[in-house]
Amino acid sequence: MPSRDPTTHLRRICLAFPEAAEKETFGAPTFRVRDRIFAMVNRGDDGRVSMWCKAPPGSQAVLVGADPERFFVPPYVGPKGWVGMRLDGRPDWAEVALLVRRSYGLIAPKRLAALAAEETHRGRGSGV
Repeated sequence: MPSRDPTTHLRRICLAFPEAAEKETFGAPTFRVRDRIFAMVNRGDDGRVSMWCKAPPGSQAVLVGADPERFFVPPYVGPKGWVGMRLDGRPDWAEVALLVRRSYGLIAPKRLAALAAEETHRGRGSGV
């Protein structure tokens, strides 16, 4: 059962990946593999909690276009293809895990990305 705290649940998803680590940056958790960020938590000026992650080419436009209430182009990293997903309310944690898994695969070294994909296929490593 997911935690009521979105950061706690996101942490479980992110830290399930090989060599994933958490590091606080600018007062918020970032999740890294070999010191490269693949997901981060952000609390906006409006107090809403969101997750930012790298997305495959074209995905940002599709997600934001399909559901602009949940997805958005985050500042700073948005022009580099990252997407934001609001985690307040009742997020679909399976969808969050999928987005994080894709981001990890884009950021991690090929060997680690392949290991994570293999673990996911075996039913381990989703964190959901």
